[in-house]
Amino acid sequence: MSNQEQWAIVIGECFACGRVFGFHALKVPSFRPDADGERQPICATCVERINPMRRANGLGPITYEPDAYQPFPAEELNDGF
Repeated sequence: MSNQEQWAIVIGECFACGRVFGFHALKVPSFRPDADGERQPICATCVERINPMRRANGLGPITYEPDAYQPFPAEELNDGF
């Protein structure tokens, strides 16, 4: 295998709008629809759309790291899966 760095991006559907988008599996904001359910990713557009409603209801905004929607070094997958 070469010494070149390998990159990854996860592709999935936004839980809120259904749009297909790419994200960093360990950093993307997500929602767990029920206690036993799997985390469901939320796209940046929906986070920005949802945050004003959260604030109006006294909740903190959903935050995410700047690289949550960017390709990432593939070895980071080993850290969380």
